[in-house]
Amino acid sequence: MTTHVRVLLEYLHPWTNSGGLFVAAAQGWFRDAGLDVELSSADPSRGDSLAYLARGEASFAVFPANRLFVRRARGERLTGVAAVNHRAMETLRTYAGSGIERPRDLEGRRVAYNPTPRGTAMVRHLVAADGGDPDAVVTVDSGLRELGVADLESGAADATFGNYWAWDVLFGEPGVYWPVDTIGAPSFHSYLLGAADTTLERDPELVRAFLAAAGRGYLAAVESPELALDAFERYIPYFPRPLLERSLTLISGTWTHEGRWGVQRPDLHAPYAAWLAASGVLPDGGVWREATTNAYLEAA
Repeated sequence: MTTHVRVLLEYLHPWTNSGGLFVAAAQGWFRDAGLDVELSSADPSRGDSLAYLARGEASFAVFPANRLFVRRARGERLTGVAAVNHRAMETLRTYAGSGIERPRDLEGRRVAYNPTPRGTAMVRHLVAADGGDPDAVVTVDSGLRELGVADLESGAADATFGNYWAWDVLFGEPGVYWPVDTIGAPSFHSYLLGAADTTLERDPELVRAFLAAAGRGYLAAVESPELALDAFERYIPYFPRPLLERSLTLISGTWTHEGRWGVQRPDLHAPYAAWLAASGVLPDGGVWREATTNAYLEAA
């Protein structure tokens, strides 16, 4: 007998960052653990993956660390149980010939991004960290849309914040871009995998079994990339294989730290949460301690 487990992925469509989950499913490792795993994308009209967790409509979800911290600070009993990425994925991006050669050059220029409190704080931080005036940056609200170089060249904006260096920049002309953790942003886990506390309390063995299979999938994808590329043919066949191969090469390097998958690191969580608090996004930079745990991961 198997237990149905619904997992909400982090974006509007599956992409390479879910490679470990795809491998675990394709190789039958979830099934071997007694789990009937359903990998789903969120309907944006019903909220992000954390909203599904909060409503009890999913057993697990992948989500940005900052969104978890914000919800936990509001009293929502949701917990990160594994790290998916050990690097920030976002970039500042412009097009060749824009005249923007470093973040402080964004003074007086139009930057397109989704102006959430955290997004606004990050753009301001990156400009200020390079000696620029963040008040001089002109914000263009692009909502959920990630503008590409062609959009910028056509006049939609001068630059954009949010494109991922392991995904968005691989589509079309790459232009000029800077990963945010190379230009002053604090290091952080881009995505975590988590569950509602009710799931952790009711069925801790299910949580351990799911994480063990997921971790096996991610490690296999790192060590044998062909397993992930073959799984992509089943889960995201609408993207060109060469693009998926380039993305996998880049992003798989963020999945492990010192050879392990899943371990959340205080040296990433603490400074990032402190920065979020200092930026007015969180009321308390210590919330990460109650919002995360490594207790359900396999021992090294």
